[in-house]
Amino acid sequence: MKKKTAIFITGASSGLGQALAIEYAKPQNILFLCGRNKERLYQTAAVCKEKGAEVVTYIFDVTDAFAAQEAVLNAESTCPIDLLIANAGISGGVLGEAEGSTQTRQVFNTNIFGVANTVLPVLERMRQRKSGQVAIVASIAGYRGLPSAPAYSASKACVKAWGEALRGWLCASNIKVNVICPGFIKTPLTDVNVFKMPFLMQPPKAARIIAKGIAKNKAIIAFPWPMAFATWLISALPACIIHPILRHLPKK
Repeated sequence: MKKKTAIFITGASSGLGQALAIEYAKPQNILFLCGRNKERLYQTAAVCKEKGAEVVTYIFDVTDAFAAQEAVLNAESTCPIDLLIANAGISGGVLGEAEGSTQTRQVFNTNIFGVANTVLPVLERMRQRKSGQVAIVASIAGYRGLPSAPAYSASKACVKAWGEALRGWLCASNIKVNVICPGFIKTPLTDVNVFKMPFLMQPPKAARIIAKGIAKNKAIIAFPWPMAFATWLISALPACIIHPILRHLPKK
């Protein structure tokens, strides 16, 4: 009997994580779905089961390193993880103000250490068997610091750089690493934004783009392309030119 493909997804109770879970919900896959909200996670699991996938759920917060490691190792004991998608994250900035002390720590704990808490335990196992794939959800905001959300931009720049470095380091161990840099996706994180969000994308479409990029083992999966190109261009411009422009961007 052919082994099922094991896929571990954090932040699967809503938004992009939920869409990714549904995108990968196929009879040949076993999904390990993680989230903090039990009710919403179970709803996601139910939809995935209806589509034929085998589903295991874990309720924990990615900022809890012990709980994250326990979930990953439990999943590994059930079926070695072929693909881990570190998607869980929170937004930053509110009502035109940059993140304060408390919110900055929350953003860093979730978006940086939460990713590390999830990825590091599985990397040890993947390196031992010399196979596996890890996809880290960063953001287009990680290309250049945004004045309206310094902590969020910094957190996404951090995991983007980490993922790029891991890809180079782990290729010798036959482990694939992909960095996902989406633009605006209609999720609970963006629903609080009061400004117009260009190229706002629905989660199912974003999930399809990501799944295709992961299947092709693309180093960076950045979309939509007009925003990805514009952000890349902005990151290449001198600070004296770009800072006045960034100060006039819409604020959260």
